[in-house]
Amino acid sequence: MSTIEQQPQPMSEIVQDYRKRLMVFGGRASGELASNIARHLAVDLGDVTLKTFSNGEVYCRYEESIRGADVFIVQSTAANEIEDMTPNDALMELLAMIDAAQGASAHRIIAVMPWYGYARQDKKSAPREPISARIVAKCLEGVGVDRVLTMDLHAGQVQGFFHVPLDHMTAMPMLAQYVADMGFDEELVIVSPDAGRVKTARNFARKIGTHWAVMEKERPAQQVAEIGYVVGEVKDKTAVLVDDMIDTAGTLTAAAQTVLDEGAKRVIAVATHGVFSGPAYERLTQENSGIERIVVTDTMPQRPGAPDNITVISAAQTLADSMRRIFTDDSVSEIFAGENQLF
Repeated sequence: MSTIEQQPQPMSEIVQDYRKRLMVFGGRASGELASNIARHLAVDLGDVTLKTFSNGEVYCRYEESIRGADVFIVQSTAANEIEDMTPNDALMELLAMIDAAQGASAHRIIAVMPWYGYARQDKKSAPREPISARIVAKCLEGVGVDRVLTMDLHAGQVQGFFHVPLDHMTAMPMLAQYVADMGFDEELVIVSPDAGRVKTARNFARKIGTHWAVMEKERPAQQVAEIGYVVGEVKDKTAVLVDDMIDTAGTLTAAAQTVLDEGAKRVIAVATHGVFSGPAYERLTQENSGIERIVVTDTMPQRPGAPDNITVISAAQTLADSMRRIFTDDSVSEIFAGENQLF
């Protein structure tokens, strides 16, 4: 039996000119922040339909092709009262957006989570408790995220829950520069509200060129804090309380009262994440707290009714710089001179 081989037909040359595309989409919990990030990146914010059905289920659909693109989905897993979203709604919407992007053949899917919800539940503090920060990591990886970008995690060990790359950013250099530019007459002292933030306070003080102190804190129950005493000199100085987040403001107001009792001239507070849940707004008025100014970033949307002493500065530029470096496969830590690991 003879075999007749067919002559290969000439084929047109394959032009290997693949150009990556960067696309930015925002969830409803971080729509304004996503828009600011896109502006800093000089790209249009992607068109996506997001809605909640009458039974509470979330829905999304990308209204343009994302095939082959690096898709950055900006969504803090935080509440947004204006959009009538809870943190759990925001998380579910983020998962739906990741899954839809994977099904639409995105090249890479990067979840940009300036505020990582459930980060405080990073270990078991009592028997039969979940490690909820790990649950969030498993959910993100389960639906196909390729990378996660977050800012000032409450605990460094959350990074260990991921098998995909996690890039950690910090707003502390930006906040330190803001405080330095305020130009107080009194000498500044940077105060850590508890021992867990000593390294953050030390680095913060080093950037400004001043001293730091630490507070002894006891927490008798969840979301209940009692401040004992200050280790360090605060008398006749401007005390700057530095933390990663302000939630119900129990810790912050107790710390402010303590440093004032120790003789501080005035109290300023700075934090990356302004959660401000429950009675926070009422507690944080200058009349009730004694805090002259509270500076936070826009990692999560603020509910209406904030007291006049709260100032929000934008982290969009820092986030955009990090996203640009991820897209071009450059180092993210170079933005922060390696100081984005604060734990």
